[in-house]
Amino acid sequence: MLTIPPLITETERELLQNLIANAKRILICGHRGPDGDAVGSALGWADYLKRLGKETVVMMPNPFPDFLRWLPGIQDITFYMRHETEATQAIKNCDLVFCLDFNALHRLMEMGDVIAAHNAPRVIIDHHLNPDRNAAALTISHPQMCSTCEVVLRLLLQLGGYEDMGNRAAAALYTGMMTDTGGFTYNSNSPEIYQLISLLLAKGIDKDKIYRNVFNTYSESRLRLTGYILYKKLDFYQDRRASIFTLTRSEMTRFNFIRGDAEGLVNMPLQVKGMRLSISLREDTERDVVRVSLRSVDDFPCNKMAEEFFNGGGHLNASGGELPFPLSEAVKTAERAIEAYAHLL
Repeated sequence: MLTIPPLITETERELLQNLIANAKRILICGHRGPDGDAVGSALGWADYLKRLGKETVVMMPNPFPDFLRWLPGIQDITFYMRHETEATQAIKNCDLVFCLDFNALHRLMEMGDVIAAHNAPRVIIDHHLNPDRNAAALTISHPQMCSTCEVVLRLLLQLGGYEDMGNRAAAALYTGMMTDTGGFTYNSNSPEIYQLISLLLAKGIDKDKIYRNVFNTYSESRLRLTGYILYKKLDFYQDRRASIFTLTRSEMTRFNFIRGDAEGLVNMPLQVKGMRLSISLREDTERDVVRVSLRSVDDFPCNKMAEEFFNGGGHLNASGGELPFPLSEAVKTAERAIEAYAHLL
């Protein structure tokens, strides 16, 4: 029988518990463009803090994808975008800030500047490489783990927060673990992950329904968009075992695009035998930038390519970034990146 080892040292545990004990109002924030892991870990951690009697606010820079709207408690999440005055005041009123699923304040965009100017202590709970430890009173970062939700669950086990956890929080944490591993198809070989899943199942969650809620609730328009991209927009670079596809604002309008409709599309070219790298280039609907997503298999380093060419970063097999307009220039940058990493493809 596997045992789950402590996540943090006794000194770190005492510091964390003291920070929580001395705070009355606590802010939990996730990165811009929050995904299942950012939202799930925030909701799971908020549940624990509320059970401790803490006044807790969960805030994201902008809205989450539509396929996460079913999550219990998600209606309590507030957004900085378009509510800057009220959100800024809420940040200034907090005594402690938890930064979940991101490694540096710039991932919050303008919201990060407000938090940086506030003197409340910050705690990073994350699984991305190279956390900005200077920006936090305590950094709990474990890049080898599959998701921030895994980090949070391990933390709750060590702090004694698991026993009183309900199925609402368990569903949120499972959702983050599931989405950040593509339904446990990558970055999920550790046997301990499945022991942690069993602990969440013991809380009465329905993992099959969670899968359907996330992956099988898209619109007809999303299905047609998928077919359009695969048939019209996807370019294979066969000699390099790589692919690129693009998505413009006008095409998103044509297919009634809603937030989250591009989720998972970048993984599809990797279904082709021998493919090692897939790059998605999508015009942002809020700013004049091109959003970049990279996915790979085996040992191809998406994170290094993202850092070098796309002003981003992330994990070995799943990373992202952004480039300035126009999309045509972004395609040329992606092609240069493929050529520069041809020896690894």
